[in-house]
Amino acid sequence: MDIPERPYGENRIYVSEHLDRLRFIKRAQALGFSLSEVESLLSLSASNCAEAEQLANRKLILVNEKLADLSRIQSVLERAVAGCRSTQPYEGCPIIESLIDPKA
Repeated sequence: MDIPERPYGENRIYVSEHLDRLRFIKRAQALGFSLSEVESLLSLSASNCAEAEQLANRKLILVNEKLADLSRIQSVLERAVAGCRSTQPYEGCPIIESLIDPKA
C-alpha cells in the first residue's frame, strides 16, 4: 500500500485502508510480533492460513519459553524475599548472597 502524496504545505489524506493496516500492525505488535513478522503477516492473503499459523505457532513457542523463564525468576525471587524476612540483620542478606552464588 502506497503512502499518499503530500501536497506542498498540506497534510496527507489517508483512506480507511490505511487505518485498517495501521490497526492490523498495532494489534500484531500487541501480540508480540516484530515488525519483520508483521510484514510477513501482511504479505499473506486472508486465505493463506497455513503460513499465518506457522508464524503464530513460532510466536506461541517463544511466549511459552518466556513464561517458563519468568516462572523460574519468580520462584527464585520469592525464595530470596522469604529468606530475607527470616534472617537476622547480622546473618547477611539472602538476596545479595543468591546474586553472588546462584547455589545459595
